[in-house]
Amino acid sequence: MSEFTVYPAIDLRNGTVVRLRQGDPDQQTTYSTDPLDTAKGWVNLGADWLHVVSLDGAFGDSGFANMKALAQLIETGARVQFGGGLRDIDTIQHVFDLGVSRVVLGTVAVTSPQIVDTALALFGSEKIAIGVDARNGVVKVKGWQEETTYTAVQLAERLKIQGVRWMVFTDISRDGVGTGLNLEATISLADSTGLNVIASGGVNTSSDVLDAQSSGLAGAIVGRALYEGKIDLDQLLENVRQSKC
Repeated sequence: MSEFTVYPAIDLRNGTVVRLRQGDPDQQTTYSTDPLDTAKGWVNLGADWLHVVSLDGAFGDSGFANMKALAQLIETGARVQFGGGLRDIDTIQHVFDLGVSRVVLGTVAVTSPQIVDTALALFGSEKIAIGVDARNGVVKVKGWQEETTYTAVQLAERLKIQGVRWMVFTDISRDGVGTGLNLEATISLADSTGLNVIASGGVNTSSDVLDAQSSGLAGAIVGRALYEGKIDLDQLLENVRQSKC
């Protein structure tokens, strides 16, 4: 199991930093028009990784402004985990060429599993994560707008067979709401598959993150709670470090 990592989230929509409530594009809060300044803030507080998502890409748009912002975020020196609209090998190669450390593939894991196979073969399992996003246990894709026939468990088990090592699990019903992580479901996925599972969706307090750490998960993504001052990133990272000792 990999060392626990806290990932400050930077969700990009038309080049601005936003958060969506339960993935609903009509329930958006804008936090900054300067993604680079936002990223520098988290890095200056000690963040080693950033979790960056192109929401426009996830919704099937070009996301050009987001890609421009992504190139700037990489210059902060933090390692970047990036997802949103990565649905072919050329695009995946492009973001790696920009300097992304790990990509998160979502929709293609369901619609085009051969792309996952190719990405794993080309780039290696440490650089490929799969985003498994579920509501009531059922996986949704294309920016969480379309439901699939997979349960989270079924998809995770198939991913393991494919050779995937990293997974980001999001309980959509909790994302952007601040009701706490769905730890039970997240831990169950990690235990049943042995994958490095990063928890996402609903972090509200530092305790949510520390509980994920003590449960043996690989990391936690923190968004709205950081932007609204409910979590002090500097203190959280110190608490995580102390818990490792």
